[in-house]
Amino acid sequence: MALTGAASLTTSVIRAQAIGGDAPLMAYVGTFSSPLRDMLPTQVDLPPGNGRGIHLFQINRATGEMSAAGVFEMGTSPSSLALNAAGTRLYSANETDRVGENKEGTVSAFSVNSADGSLELLNTVRAGGAGPTYVSLHPSGRFILVANYFGGSIAVLPILANGQLGTATDIKQTDGQLGPTKAPNAPPGSFAFSGHDRTHAHMIQSDPSGRFVLHVDLGLDRIFVWKFDDQKGLLSPGDTPFVSLPPGDGPRHFHFHPNGRWFYSIQEEGSTIVLFDYDPATGRLETRQTISSLPPGYAGSNFCSEILVSDDGRFVYAGNRLHDSVGIFSVGTNGELTFVGEEWTRGNYPRSFNFDPTGQFFYCCNQRADNIAVFRVDRKTGGLNFTGHYAPVGNPSCIVFRTVSAP
Repeated sequence: MALTGAASLTTSVIRAQAIGGDAPLMAYVGTFSSPLRDMLPTQVDLPPGNGRGIHLFQINRATGEMSAAGVFEMGTSPSSLALNAAGTRLYSANETDRVGENKEGTVSAFSVNSADGSLELLNTVRAGGAGPTYVSLHPSGRFILVANYFGGSIAVLPILANGQLGTATDIKQTDGQLGPTKAPNAPPGSFAFSGHDRTHAHMIQSDPSGRFVLHVDLGLDRIFVWKFDDQKGLLSPGDTPFVSLPPGDGPRHFHFHPNGRWFYSIQEEGSTIVLFDYDPATGRLETRQTISSLPPGYAGSNFCSEILVSDDGRFVYAGNRLHDSVGIFSVGTNGELTFVGEEWTRGNYPRSFNFDPTGQFFYCCNQRADNIAVFRVDRKTGGLNFTGHYAPVGNPSCIVFRTVSAP
């Protein structure tokens, strides 16, 4: 179970306008912060909840090193974070917060102090389903999109003038045929099984134009395409409402290429990356290439996690849990991928990763190792070189960046 117009938003990297490159850089780390394992014992990858909420760090721009700068304490597992374009508001999906008889989760809104990056809670609202695991901002800046993993639903939450969140303007629940417990494309000998017990919405995000919203359901092995009314905050099925992945492969996350026409999906149980051609006029996805996220010859179980395209569009990075690596792929002139190498994450179970705003450094959240490892990016080869820097964080789940005003 388990981050471009909108290109800068899809990687959750915020480049604050009118702020120089020497201004202090902050990182916000979402964590698992409550004992999920006791609440949901059937899930295979849940941590014990070693985090304390949203952890704040100052980043050394020259070395990439992270220095602890405080914690906004929460016992509700803010496992996914999103910043607005101005860097003035932060939003969190609270994966273990349960309210009401249906065990509905919540989403919180925070104001961000422009001087020191500290957080102040604005409000918390219902997520429209249980276990919200992903939040993203619509490019209009007026809505938060939520994927509720345990509830199998997606929701649209309006952002009010003061930055607070309003009641959901739309909630969609999808259904269909669940995939099998064994993925046909998994490595030989794999026992990877996580989310084909029911529907599981795992990620939601708009396309670069904001006209369409896409979400993946791991249990249904589908990527759904929705038309989006950015005035009313309403979703309606696209002309081609979904595209199917091989049953059992379990689509988890996706990322658009900067050109807005190539779309890469990573499959959690199948350990594959699929390249789709994306039609921005209709929202249609068409499969063109499938490639393993793992190095040639690997056998055994693996759970994929994150996928990111570099900001120059030349490389794709794929997270492998249990193998505990980041697969590195070059992007050809037609968008197709070629495996060029891998890098050990220096920890266990890499749930997600992200680039700093310059693209020089790569930060890997090692969920079960309770650390974030920092790598320097070789922009020519796509390689990742470990800097020797670790940041201790209990069960890190995601990391986003913001530049703060110089003192």
